[in-house]
Amino acid sequence: MAEQRRTERLDQPREPRGITLPRFDAEAFGRWSEGIARGMGTANFIVVMTVVIAIWFGWNTLAPAELRFDPYTFTFLTLVLSLQASYAAPLILLAQNRQADRDRLALEEDRRRATAQKADTEYLAREIAALRIALGEVATRDFLRSELARLAEELDEAGQRRQRLERRQQEKGGQRSSGDPGLDEPRDELDDDYARDARPER
Repeated sequence: MAEQRRTERLDQPREPRGITLPRFDAEAFGRWSEGIARGMGTANFIVVMTVVIAIWFGWNTLAPAELRFDPYTFTFLTLVLSLQASYAAPLILLAQNRQADRDRLALEEDRRRATAQKADTEYLAREIAALRIALGEVATRDFLRSELARLAEELDEAGQRRQRLERRQQEKGGQRSSGDPGLDEPRDELDDDYARDARPER
C-alpha cells in the first residue's frame, strides 16, 4: 500500500475511474427538444397520430391472421405509445424550462431598461425644474423692451441737455467777443428753452 502511494505522482492528474458518459452539446439538444415539443403541440401531429393509430387498428383487425403483427389487445401499440409518452414528457419539460429561462432573462432586461428609463425621466424632470427656476430669474422680453425704451429716453434727454449747454457756451462766447448780445441772429424756440434753463431754481 505504501509502495502504491509512493508511485503516485502529484504533478499528474488521476486517471478517471468508473463509467464516463458521452458528452453532448446541451444547447443543441435543447434546440432539438424544443423542435420536437413544438412539433408535437400542433394539429398536424394529432392528425398524423390519429391516422397512424387508425391504420394500425385496421391492419391488425381486418388483415389476414398471418399478416397481423400486433393482434387484439394491441400490446405492441401500447408499448410504442408508452415509450412516446415517456420521452415526450421530459422533452416538453426541457423546452418549457428553456422558455422559462428566456422569459426570465427578458424580464430582467425589461426591468433593467425600465429602471434606466425611470432614472432618465427623473433626471430630465430635475433639469426642467432647474430651467424653470433659472428662467424665473431671467429678464423677459417686455422687461428688456421697457428698459431699452427708458434708456433711449434718458439718452435723448441727455443729448438735448448737451446741445443746450453747447449753445449756451457758444452764446456766452459770442457775447464776450462782440459785446452786443442778440444782434447777430434771431432767437428761436431753443432760445426759450435756454431762457427757462437760465432761471435760478427755487
